[in-house]
Amino acid sequence: MNRTGTNLPAVGEYNQTVVLDAIRRRPEGITRSELAALTALSGMTVTKVCRRLLDAGLVDEQGRRNSGPGKPAAVVKLNPSGGFAVGVHIDPAAVTYVLVDLSGTVRDHSRTGTPTAGDPSAVIDEMANAIEALIAGSAVDRSRILGIGIASPGPVNVEEGLLLNPPMMPTWHQVALRRALAEATGLPVLLEKDTTAAVVAELWFADPTSSRDFAFMYYGTGLGTGLSVAGEVVRGIGSNAGDAGHITVDPEGEVCACGRRGCVGHITVPRTLVQQAVHAGVLTAAEAGSPDSTVDVDAAFTRLAALAAAGDAGAGVILTGAAQALARAIVVIVNLLDIDEVIFGGPFWARVSPAILAALPGAVHADPALIPPHPIRFAQSAIPVDVAAVGAATLVLDNTFSPRPSALLLATE
Repeated sequence: MNRTGTNLPAVGEYNQTVVLDAIRRRPEGITRSELAALTALSGMTVTKVCRRLLDAGLVDEQGRRNSGPGKPAAVVKLNPSGGFAVGVHIDPAAVTYVLVDLSGTVRDHSRTGTPTAGDPSAVIDEMANAIEALIAGSAVDRSRILGIGIASPGPVNVEEGLLLNPPMMPTWHQVALRRALAEATGLPVLLEKDTTAAVVAELWFADPTSSRDFAFMYYGTGLGTGLSVAGEVVRGIGSNAGDAGHITVDPEGEVCACGRRGCVGHITVPRTLVQQAVHAGVLTAAEAGSPDSTVDVDAAFTRLAALAAAGDAGAGVILTGAAQALARAIVVIVNLLDIDEVIFGGPFWARVSPAILAALPGAVHADPALIPPHPIRFAQSAIPVDVAAVGAATLVLDNTFSPRPSALLLATE
């Protein structure tokens, strides 16, 4: 979707983001006259904005081409090294760090175990050290680091920058992570729910013709959902929208931690599927290990997925059942929001995607509860490394460079 600007002087900063957004979405380059036509800005405004972007090192002029009568016009392209953002994804199993340039390319990444210390200062120190090591190891100009984005399991308090009570992370309670990490690194910090960050990333990297109405199903240690409606991220009043884990998909199913039966966020996650595999004799207790160990669950889930891929009937039944449960939850979400696409991603997704996607679309479209008559597409996120970590970095780029009528400023507190 192309944004258009205004020629009123009072919104010069907004015009700058409009022009930069148009440039970054055309990696082949664009002339000033083409920018003027695309953004509905005057040629003089575009020229002034491009001059500022060139002076700031955010864009370059690379070659010339004919775009109408007269001499060939200079081609303006994004300078990927004009700015960088750090993304941090906190998961019960690991913390992933990425360094992303303006084009969205992941320049470097690292991963550590999730800190479990009850003392927030120990947590902050460990994360700050990992971020500094990532920046130093990448050899980028630190002055070009625009900020740090943090993606965390919900619930979060975005306004205060707090991690409230993330699931499966019992010592992380009311952690003022944004303020402390900003103080430790001297960089601006943003905090967002992980599934919301994933949606921001999908919108940032989306082709202009891509759907603007979709759900992002994040399949990691837990199941999360992020939402985009009309190209805008659905955050909700407390920035915790999209928690679909407690949609009941099997009234006779296992009891969830919430006390109800058959919640999709309980019966489809890796730990539960591994336990089902043990009960069905697909995996031995020794192969499954401890259900409370993220390392053991990861290894056992990998084994279960490999068995399904190899044609093991028992493993296939378990994953097909998970697909059917996901389908019932997706029908509820599609009915509620009238979306036409569901995107999947997350650290555990790739291992089971062939088995799940073999059964999921048919189960959704055959569900008698499905209301919208339009087709629903199912896709896999193409974002590399860790979509939530990249999404966290994208939060910084998005808040800095995406055009909005009301500018959002990065804050360090």
